[in-house]
Amino acid sequence: MRVGVVDLGSNSTRLLVADVEDGVVQEVDRQLAITRLAEGVDARRKLLPTAVARVRNVLVDYRRGAERLGAERTLALATSAVRDADNGEAFLGEIEWSYGFSTRLLSGDEEALLTYRGVASGRPLAKGTLVVDVGGGSTELILGGPDGVSFHESLDLGCVRLTERFLAHDPPTPAELLECRRAIRSMLEERVPDRVWPRAAVGVAGTVTTLGTLHLGLGEEQPARLHGHRIPRAWIERTLMRLAGLKVRALAGRRGIHPDRAPVLVAGIAVVAETLALFGLDQLEISERDILHGGALAAAELPPVEEGAAPPGAFTCC
Repeated sequence: MRVGVVDLGSNSTRLLVADVEDGVVQEVDRQLAITRLAEGVDARRKLLPTAVARVRNVLVDYRRGAERLGAERTLALATSAVRDADNGEAFLGEIEWSYGFSTRLLSGDEEALLTYRGVASGRPLAKGTLVVDVGGGSTELILGGPDGVSFHESLDLGCVRLTERFLAHDPPTPAELLECRRAIRSMLEERVPDRVWPRAAVGVAGTVTTLGTLHLGLGEEQPARLHGHRIPRAWIERTLMRLAGLKVRALAGRRGIHPDRAPVLVAGIAVVAETLALFGLDQLEISERDILHGGALAAAELPPVEEGAAPPGAFTCC
């Protein structure tokens, strides 16, 4: 079955069109746009009109692309920014009406488990593997292995949220970066039990793939080369300190960094660095399979779409 999945993330809006058969997800097409849906949500608890407009404009092309490629069922997943916003559910209702997507507002726990399902769909995970998903509004930590998930937690440690809270200057001052890192470590120590002690870490999402792109010296992200690549923790620490000293304009012009990811990249790398340090892990493996692939499996489980069920407002942009 061919499905389409949209990840309405806090920092990016992504599309995956994939074929799903017997629990195996085969990619057909994948798209990404930085839309910063979480802009201002941490302070105002509301999705801003400009952020909503950025997402809706992207969804016009995503809906048409999914249709053109023959997706039988489409599912839009909403995560941290939407669940934190007072107008989040109204936004999802508009998405269903305007574009004909089925929608699902994920709790933090559901987001963590669906991410793990996506990572595990493409490979067996060894015992004691920690999946680290650094998003725009939250970070999910999931510990699992051959017997499934043994621990999962969703933390308000997203790169957009942390940037807005702590990194006011461009570039951030050493004191701001230190305060940000201390806040990350404090929440990790508070919310992760002592019994959780992983043997290895697998990272997903944009911060991690950007680190991999830089580590490999690539001009842009190349999923086939990034998937399975391992990055040493010591290199991540050095890179964090080097990039934290640059203005956003310099980061945006740096080879291997998506210009629209530059404003929040330092905070995202800080989450990765503090997570690895807390557990004493020496490296991070990259997975190109993530919540989109878990969402593809969930989309394949949706009931068939009724003939003529697409709403009359479908495909409008505003």
